[in-house]
Amino acid sequence: MNYERYHRQLILPNFGTEAQEKIAQAKLLVVGAGGLGCPVLQFLTAAGVGNLGIVDYDTITVSNLQRQILYDESSIGRNKAETAKEKLQQLNSEITITAFPERFTQQNALNLLQNYDIAVGCTDNFSSRYLLDDACRLQNKPWVHGAVYQYEGQVAVFNKKEGGNYRDLFPEPQQLNEILNSNETGVLGVLSGMIGTIQANEVIKLITGIGEVLAGKLLVMNILDYQTRIFNIK
Repeated sequence: MNYERYHRQLILPNFGTEAQEKIAQAKLLVVGAGGLGCPVLQFLTAAGVGNLGIVDYDTITVSNLQRQILYDESSIGRNKAETAKEKLQQLNSEITITAFPERFTQQNALNLLQNYDIAVGCTDNFSSRYLLDDACRLQNKPWVHGAVYQYEGQVAVFNKKEGGNYRDLFPEPQQLNEILNSNETGVLGVLSGMIGTIQANEVIKLITGIGEVLAGKLLVMNILDYQTRIFNIK
């Protein structure tokens, strides 16, 4: 263990070497390396999560740079998963990072998940969230949900004991013509960073057992007035 690197979290009350060792042994799959995935990946890499998998088929465009600050202008045109791995490995060469430059589909979801303990949903569409939820339930693995819409974001933890799943929040799949993503509605870049950081925090809490995770709860934050609400999911 690199005590100098992780000193600031090692000295935290109720954390110490035991929690850091759990982080070092953790295996985490991040689905989506965009606006939410970038801060999730950056903070978990910095925290020392031992094994990270990154799933993303998309290539980086100039419009991504407004909120996906893991990338820069030289990254334009490259695959997100592969570029994220390269940059994150420069941040922390002591951990294992695997890039999966492919779509997250019904055909590969279970295979992608099988070698990981926790998943993080950082996609911007309902179909991927339903698929991730179903795959995690089949393999009995928790996952951390995050979503952003203009000035509002949400975070929840699903499939954690009695915490319920994504279909408890949205029982019926949304019609395709009802689904709007940030390309159509817009999003303030800092919101993606804030929600992604909260997702990373929930992952650390899941791994170490510190605090109380958002299982069975939905956190909703509006960054215009900082109203933050937590709803129980039934």
